[in-house]
Amino acid sequence: MSQEVKEQWQEDNASSRTNLLQLVDKNVLKKILDAFTKATGLTANIVDIKGRSIFSKADAQKNCKFCQLIWQLQKNKGLQRCRGAYARAGKQAAIFGEPYIFRCPAGLIEWAAPIIIGGEHLGSIICGQVLMWEPEEFFWIELREMNKTLTDDFYPLFNAAKDLKVISGNQVQGAADLLFVTANYIMEAGWENLRHRQELALQQSLLNEEIQNRKSLEEKLSAQTSNLNYSLEKERELVSKVKLGDIENAKKIFQGLLAEIFIIGAAKLPVIKARVLELGVILSRASVEGGADSNQALGISTEFLQDVSRFDSIEEIDLAAVKALERYLQAVQRNNKVKNRLAIQEIKKFIRNNAHKNLALEEIAASVYLSPYYVSRIFRENQNMTVMDYVTKVKVEEAKKLLRDPQYQIDDIAEKLGYCDGSYFSKVFRRNEGMSPTQFRHKA
Repeated sequence: MSQEVKEQWQEDNASSRTNLLQLVDKNVLKKILDAFTKATGLTANIVDIKGRSIFSKADAQKNCKFCQLIWQLQKNKGLQRCRGAYARAGKQAAIFGEPYIFRCPAGLIEWAAPIIIGGEHLGSIICGQVLMWEPEEFFWIELREMNKTLTDDFYPLFNAAKDLKVISGNQVQGAADLLFVTANYIMEAGWENLRHRQELALQQSLLNEEIQNRKSLEEKLSAQTSNLNYSLEKERELVSKVKLGDIENAKKIFQGLLAEIFIIGAAKLPVIKARVLELGVILSRASVEGGADSNQALGISTEFLQDVSRFDSIEEIDLAAVKALERYLQAVQRNNKVKNRLAIQEIKKFIRNNAHKNLALEEIAASVYLSPYYVSRIFRENQNMTVMDYVTKVKVEEAKKLLRDPQYQIDDIAEKLGYCDGSYFSKVFRRNEGMSPTQFRHKA
């Protein structure tokens, strides 16, 4: 669900600036950056993946005089050096997954802390506009060289540069890490909130559709007994799907039952909650009968009870119920996989220990107390071969050992491995090894 919501959100919002502002209130971010500036004396900005600030001029922090001069000179020349540098630095920071310290086109030290949500790079925090060493003669030469395309009059720039903060490498790294952790924590919380709102909207849409379908069915079901029978039959069908771990069909049936509860309960929230919790009890029992761990099912039930108790809207109750169903089904599937793996290990052990017998699928299945159909299905799904193919494989490997011992005749080996005669054994051996038992003996 979360991946679908994320993809839809990205599709609906092409602008990366819009994406960032949807996640969290711009004023919250501004307060964080203002507090950071008061604590450190450093200015910070948040830009999208193209290096554009998400803040308007009115909201932006007041930068150092040096940068203000650079931006004005760039604007006069129609250049966008800073934006391009921010975009490149943000990309590098996202690649490394940590703050990236760089030197801007004007010659100052800055750093980019990536904002990454769900593996997606949405923007960066740009901070710095400082020096990491006291200016010396080479600095002024380099400053002139790096900005000669902007101006011929360097006096204002040189004067502004003299006021730049000089901080140590450790301070730079500490400030970068602080912004990285803080901003990503805020953004992640915003993403979770957005995802929850969109999940609610999607679930409400599905619920409304199911309610309309249910109302249409109600018109056809005139007698109350017919309605009751319908509900009981659907509950039995739901139990069956949960036991099998059939997520898709279980969710369809479950949504129909929820719609019926909301119709019957109307505006009576306590009635709705009671009926939904009854349905939760049915799910819990069905999951345990389907193979889920009882303690795990109890944990899901406890959390579901708490959610339903504290929610006051049908939409929240509906979403909580669907998520509980998904967790029950996942528990069934997870534990069935474990049980199947253990069953297959026992099946293979039984076959190896009884390679001397003429084994049948029914006898093998009985050894692990499962039906032949179920054993056949899980073995093929996990081993990419049938049970009887594995039987043959074990017998052939045992035959190869015996063929290396000259005291055993071909007919003796066939008998030892449960084959009715040596001729049939030879056919099976040739089909699997590409040569007859005799040819294998000579080759060995």
